[in-house]
Amino acid sequence: MLVTLLFIAAILLLLWKLFDIRSVAELQKVFSGLISGNGQHPISNLFQVEEKSKRHGGELVADVLFAHKVKEIFVLCGGHISPILVAAEKLGIKIVDTRHEANAVFAADAVARLRQSIGVAAVTAGPGLTNTITAVKNAQMAESPLLLIGGASPTLLKGRGALQDIDQMVLFRPLCKYAARVTRLRDIVPTLREAIRAATSGCPGPVFVEFPVDVLYPYELVMREVGLNPNAKGFIQKALNHYLRIHVSRQFGAAWEKQDISPLATSIPKPSSEQVAAIAELVKGAKRPVLLIGSQATLPPIKPDDLVAAVKELGIPVFLGGMARGLLGKQSELQMRQCRKDALKEADLTILAGTVCDFRLSYGRILSKKSKIVTINRNKEQLTKNEKAFWNSDVSVQADVASTLVDVAKQVKGKLTKRADWIDTLRQKDNEKEAANAKKALDKAVGGVNPLSFLTAFDKTIPDNAILVADGGDFVGSAAYIVRPRGPLQWLDPGAFGTLGVGGGFALGAKIVHPERPVYILWGDGSSGYTIMEYDTFARFKLGVISVIGNDACWTQIAREQVPMFGSAISTQLAHTKYEKVAEALGGWGAAIDESNEADTNKILEAASAESKKGIPALINVHIGKSDFREGSISV
Repeated sequence: MLVTLLFIAAILLLLWKLFDIRSVAELQKVFSGLISGNGQHPISNLFQVEEKSKRHGGELVADVLFAHKVKEIFVLCGGHISPILVAAEKLGIKIVDTRHEANAVFAADAVARLRQSIGVAAVTAGPGLTNTITAVKNAQMAESPLLLIGGASPTLLKGRGALQDIDQMVLFRPLCKYAARVTRLRDIVPTLREAIRAATSGCPGPVFVEFPVDVLYPYELVMREVGLNPNAKGFIQKALNHYLRIHVSRQFGAAWEKQDISPLATSIPKPSSEQVAAIAELVKGAKRPVLLIGSQATLPPIKPDDLVAAVKELGIPVFLGGMARGLLGKQSELQMRQCRKDALKEADLTILAGTVCDFRLSYGRILSKKSKIVTINRNKEQLTKNEKAFWNSDVSVQADVASTLVDVAKQVKGKLTKRADWIDTLRQKDNEKEAANAKKALDKAVGGVNPLSFLTAFDKTIPDNAILVADGGDFVGSAAYIVRPRGPLQWLDPGAFGTLGVGGGFALGAKIVHPERPVYILWGDGSSGYTIMEYDTFARFKLGVISVIGNDACWTQIAREQVPMFGSAISTQLAHTKYEKVAEALGGWGAAIDESNEADTNKILEAASAESKKGIPALINVHIGKSDFREGSISV
């Protein structure tokens, strides 16, 4: 009797594992399927497969994305992912096809930043995915919540030399917060829900979900392609047929049972009351505080307007970096743009609000040893980067940056006296530097238009709702001193990875999110070469993106160090390419500015704006001369 019971238990356990049975009710369905007379193969009944269903896994993917309010997917097409794209379009999700997979990911990254939600890209297997690696790494370091969907070879052919079959998971696990491979249709929904939760929880970042092609196409097609032998004779052939049928049936088992597709709750770290109180006390006692705000401060749940109100309540002079540029508008009493090193040297309280002690802060070496230091960051590693080596914190808070600042502002509300002298001191230095820059803009450049002169004119003409995309080295480095973002979430740059080539993708994403607003790319001539082909995408989708190329026929940021150091300009020289003609060839409008027509700069900028309002992308190729404005700047 005991042996019989153990045997039955073993059979039940085998069924439980084989069919991934999650309840007694599901077990009953399996047994009822065995005796069903519905005309299906017994194995199909055993696994609860609907043989005649025309539905496919791509529909489940689209359903989940739609439930998570995804409005667009950026793609470069491939047979592996076609079912997802077709199903998503039927639900009203916009499919935006790019000219390079990296640009699809960059566009999704921009959407994530501007919508403060998940951005989605989908690419085909093998080289389609390997083409995205730089963009995914950039999203990881920029802390952008991004879902990358990748195709893969059929499950049965994994590791057998199928077309574009490589180990994709080993490439993306180190880059992503969550990486999963889906091998059964019933796992599509829970896997995607968990992936999106991971991307948007804690410190945001990219996630990757791999879909073998046989998980996305209809059952009938997969069975036709799997290779059953209709004339099987002998034990081996029949056994192989059974194995293949069981494999596919397990993939499609219970595929269309209703599942919850709504978003899972996200977790966002919040500061403790003790931490908030400790920061508030330091703020109240400080006479020369400085606040450095980085990109992380723009993450939800706090809205930009609430963060702005908190910064104003704190009354602390502030330096903005990354996505935080523009937070306080074009002009603000509190915002300083120049002489940050001097301010940090004199500060008695330094608050690093999402700002990291990496190369951008000289690894913490420029922080004053006499200053109290508060650091706030969702990411523990970034929170303490290079601490003890070059700097020491007095209060470290692993929490949402904006939430922490808002809570501190509430605690000090009405308890602070205005630090007028300190603000005036920094403002005077800022104004002196601005005046020096303005004077530089009047200088005559060698061999072309003075880049500072052009950027000054550009800054005066762009509308207050413009979104600026920064993609370049020397020219964009100059622009960072001259061009002022007009408001929150109106500046896009690659972030800490310093990636060249984000321009086309970022601008695409920005214009899709805000079609009614002007989107400008500030390009170096070197960096433009990475993504200028996206002018084809802009033209096809009638997206009036405007780009400005600072063309000095050189990788100048590198040449500034290489030539004096080694006496050679090898590999740094480019040509004065007619980039405006490239834009025209791809369906856009183009113009060039050089010394001969520099006086018409404003007219050309206005003409580009007029074309963009018609849905025609525009490109202005500015032949800039050599300038010593950024001599001594660090290149990497």
